[in-house]
Amino acid sequence: MIAQLRGNIIEKTPTYVILDCGGVGYHVKISLYSFGLIKTEKELTILTEFIVREDAQLLYGFMESEEREMFRHLISVSGIGPNTAMIMLSSMTPVEIMNAIVGENVNAIKSVKGIGLKTAQRVIVDLKDKVSKLEITSNNIFNLNNTNRNEAFTALSSLGFEKKSIEKALDKVFVDTMSVEELIKAALKIL
Repeated sequence: MIAQLRGNIIEKTPTYVILDCGGVGYHVKISLYSFGLIKTEKELTILTEFIVREDAQLLYGFMESEEREMFRHLISVSGIGPNTAMIMLSSMTPVEIMNAIVGENVNAIKSVKGIGLKTAQRVIVDLKDKVSKLEITSNNIFNLNNTNRNEAFTALSSLGFEKKSIEKALDKVFVDTMSVEELIKAALKIL
């Protein structure tokens, strides 16, 4: 199984990247969520899921382990294949999918192209217990200053606080102009 690739980006589109890894070009399908996380660097490390079908061998790529975990859960549901799971991850972030499943929001899941009422209900029934145990962070990929937030999150988690508590605290105090130190101090007052 291929779990990760590191190589130079040959081509990057919103639906796939081609990575040159030691002279071999790997075509890796990605979601819009992962596309948004890929910066302008030439070298890329991407987590992958290798799917073997009767007619093809496909690589699906993810910039975060949480997204790959959500993908694995989604494809375990009858009626959700890898392509439908990627459409879901392109339409909604992993956090939004998790919240829709835990909150039993059938309409949010049904709003994804290719998912009907019965499939949406099956996703909720099959995954509610599994995804409620996941710890997915809610980083806003469109926020250019989330580096400070990520560093504050890492520092607070190394102090032993629960990830969900840290997320809630940072959501309350986060302002784009705050430094890492200011974020940590403000979050510690809440924690």
